[in-house]
Amino acid sequence: MATEDCTEILKALSDRTRQRIVKALLGTDLNVNELTERLGLSQYNTSKHLRVLKEAGIVEVRALGQQREYYIATTFRRRIEREGTTLDFGCCTFRMDRLPD
Repeated sequence: MATEDCTEILKALSDRTRQRIVKALLGTDLNVNELTERLGLSQYNTSKHLRVLKEAGIVEVRALGQQREYYIATTFRRRIEREGTTLDFGCCTFRMDRLPD
């Protein structure tokens, strides 16, 4: 990820709910209803947070019929695989192993 992406990624990951969504999606691909149920959120809030994560390049979506399934973006997942649980942005680090449930 380019340096200019650092701010958007950190802003997206600064919210506890978005951290919980990322943690859930690191385990498996889910649609909005599954995330809503799993995390105890409203569908509106889930969709709002997914939009922020998508704009930051952390999450991608694919259509499965009328459903939309969300998953961790390939470039973000590769970065986690390459760097491990601590992402180094140069100016700071982000610990993926400390995401809330």
